[in-house]
Amino acid sequence: MATLLLTISYDGTNYSGWQTQPNGLAVQQVVEEALELLLKERVQVRSSGRTDAGVHASAMAAAFTTSRNLPLRAYVEGANRFLPPDVAIQSARIVPDGFKPITMAHSKHYRYTVINSSIRSPLERLYSWQVRETLNLDYMKDAAIRFVGYHNFAAFRASNCVAKTTVRRIDSVVVTRQGDRIIFDVTGGGFLKNMVRVMVGTLVDIGRGRLSPSDIDRLLLSGERKEAGSTAPAYGLCLIEVVYPEDLFPTN
Repeated sequence: MATLLLTISYDGTNYSGWQTQPNGLAVQQVVEEALELLLKERVQVRSSGRTDAGVHASAMAAAFTTSRNLPLRAYVEGANRFLPPDVAIQSARIVPDGFKPITMAHSKHYRYTVINSSIRSPLERLYSWQVRETLNLDYMKDAAIRFVGYHNFAAFRASNCVAKTTVRRIDSVVVTRQGDRIIFDVTGGGFLKNMVRVMVGTLVDIGRGRLSPSDIDRLLLSGERKEAGSTAPAYGLCLIEVVYPEDLFPTN
């Protein structure tokens, strides 16, 4: 038996999210079906987390165990033959038995893209949120750094989030402007349901002048979701990377 860690990219537009569910096609489902066709056995793919319907990923990390012994290249190229054009395995590596993609991850990096323009961008409409009002970048940068550290993010989660604890570690929140695009790069140890999208929605409301940067401090203390900003649309969000400690992996 071998346990492999896959890096998977996908356009989430046509999917109900990562996790297999009874109503709607999920990315996990199509990946497992492709692996079954390749390996001639059913496997269960365990991911490093979930992405919501419409959210994209350039590097979702997911592991599975198989009785087949193939070259690493065969897991990638072979499975990709059976995957739709909007999903692709980028790499595969051997990991120790009992590898847990969620709990063993050190950090995850998400990127959210806003098009700050009164004119829509047809080519980017599935991957960015158009905000027409002029946004104050300095206000958003001031607010963003207040997220860094260990905090209670109860005010920045979906109403149906069932996490047992709402304390999370955020390593960095970087806001940059690239022409009409405003990029929000968020890195942390883990995230609540919709957490990055609510953080971005709140930062955008600060950029609009509806909230002030200091309101972040208040929201982290109060935990009141209704006082935070809107939830940014799913299609502007992409999982960029899942980082694991290198000492988890075999050296040969």
